[in-house]
Amino acid sequence: MCGIVGYVGYREAYPIIIKGLKRLEYRGYDSAGAMIYDGESLKHSKTKGKVTDLESRASAEISLNGSIGMGHTRWATHGVPNDVNSHPHFSNSGEISIIHNGIIENYEPLKKELINRGYTFTSDTDTEVLVNLIEEVQRKENLKIGKAVQVALNQVVGAYAICVFDKKYPDQMVVARLGSPLAIGIGKDEFFVASDASPFIEYTSNAIYLEDEEMAIIRKDKPVKVRKIKDDTLVDPYVQELQMNLEQIEKGGYDHFMLKEIYEQPNVIKDTYRGRLHANEGIIQMAGVEDNLEKFTNAERILIVACGTSWHAGLVAEYIFEEFTRIPVEVEYASEFRYRNPIINKGDVLIAISQSGETADTLAAIKLAKEKGAFVFGVCNVVGSSISRESHAGAYTHAGPEIGVASTKAFTTQITVLTMIALRLAKAKGTLSNSDFHRYLQELEVIPEKVADALLTNDVSKEIAAKFKDAPNCLYLGRGYNFPVALEGALKLKEISYIHAEGYPAAEMKHGPIALIDESMPVVVIAPKQGHYDKVVSNIQEIKSRNGKIIAIVTKGDIQVRGLADFVIEVPDTTEALTPLLTTIPLQLLSYHIAVMRGCNVDQPRNLAKSVTVE
Repeated sequence: MCGIVGYVGYREAYPIIIKGLKRLEYRGYDSAGAMIYDGESLKHSKTKGKVTDLESRASAEISLNGSIGMGHTRWATHGVPNDVNSHPHFSNSGEISIIHNGIIENYEPLKKELINRGYTFTSDTDTEVLVNLIEEVQRKENLKIGKAVQVALNQVVGAYAICVFDKKYPDQMVVARLGSPLAIGIGKDEFFVASDASPFIEYTSNAIYLEDEEMAIIRKDKPVKVRKIKDDTLVDPYVQELQMNLEQIEKGGYDHFMLKEIYEQPNVIKDTYRGRLHANEGIIQMAGVEDNLEKFTNAERILIVACGTSWHAGLVAEYIFEEFTRIPVEVEYASEFRYRNPIINKGDVLIAISQSGETADTLAAIKLAKEKGAFVFGVCNVVGSSISRESHAGAYTHAGPEIGVASTKAFTTQITVLTMIALRLAKAKGTLSNSDFHRYLQELEVIPEKVADALLTNDVSKEIAAKFKDAPNCLYLGRGYNFPVALEGALKLKEISYIHAEGYPAAEMKHGPIALIDESMPVVVIAPKQGHYDKVVSNIQEIKSRNGKIIAIVTKGDIQVRGLADFVIEVPDTTEALTPLLTTIPLQLLSYHIAVMRGCNVDQPRNLAKSVTVE
């Protein structure tokens, strides 16, 4: 949530900042702003709306000449989205500027104290409180800007990633983080600051990811110094080589990032199991699992925590783990888990799933589980992310950057990783026969080709989308492994098209949702021949008798459901446990085309952020 960009170096800062903000648009935002120091004054421009709106205003309001500056995209928390509440914010003297991602929870008492000391405020934000607190600390104790930031941060409660500039120190910028991600790109005689590496990937492949409660002073001609905020101890930072490239964060000829990422799934699933799955040899090798195999096999229970689409992947994993390994599994919303005083035992395994690796609630759940003695295994996509560092062990999905806010390839690669983990544990525990184990490995190996086949449903999905783009509601039904797919399909539709949609276990239809069904209600039924096929057919007949419009996802060659449904989308056959990897594809395409036809912003849906880094 929110996007931060900063630059210190020898180039003109403004083009780098604007381009960087555009790269961070996927994070979700409602306003944007930038500041450039031109050698004499802090020139800034900010506005409600998009980065393109900022560009239009900045040409008249901001100095385009200057080699140090910062930019921000804001997702409103304290204060409505408007020009005044947009970042950057400035201290009362006008000499210190700040951009901030996060929430300062104790801003109200701090603000009252600052007002008592003569400070005035123009915005409703907690961020303006923080920048004036920094100025007050600096003035009262006669401190340099770095030390003033450190002292001020020790007085605040909340989460933050900040970038601070003081014109009295025109060659440097101060950054800090707690609970919100912040990366420092390291070039030759230049440095970049951003919420993730995408704004500076074309300039450098080296970056430092600040840990929680760390700060850094960045000067053009000196090495970055990283310190602990609480006790001022120096930290030897780890310079990480980035694993993304510029091509990965461009659209590559597609109209939207979401469509590009839907079509990347055959390749990224293959990348996910590359070097790990050796079907012909009957081997799965995952270092994070192998090194901790006893913790998994001795576990009396596996807890899975996640949010949103990752939670749906966790639900699929519950079916897979319990069937393959016979270990009980509980799947929890991280946001609920962290607050309900959960029972966590030593010896429990907690699997935390997050595309970004920065989800605030999931991170909090990890810390709680570690305090209780559980073994934490992270599944995420972003190398070097907070969850990858907080977990005892883990596995990356290797899906590459996912820019579209509505998650697609993250879902299928998460399921792929979790399936491999379950298969490796089943092999170790002896809960799958050798023949079944080898059969699953062989089938998983050919899933990318079957996903590519499922993508051929694009045209029929588009035709169906045209018929239902104006529907006010939609129902998604599935059983067994495909119940979570129904939830995910409904989430995709409401995320990007703003059509109300709900997913249900098909058998639950008679316990309430059937009252909604009439001739205007589209009902998407996931009905592959593997699984509870006959039961799903009965559900379809119940819908048909009430004139509901049925869109069925079926296995190629299906006859029975085709005779009942109004519209049919076929996917290849596979073993039941792997059907979610195929049945989800046409649902992604259907949602995408409906959203495009409704004129929605597919990659940046309203009110949504890609990475939820605050509560």
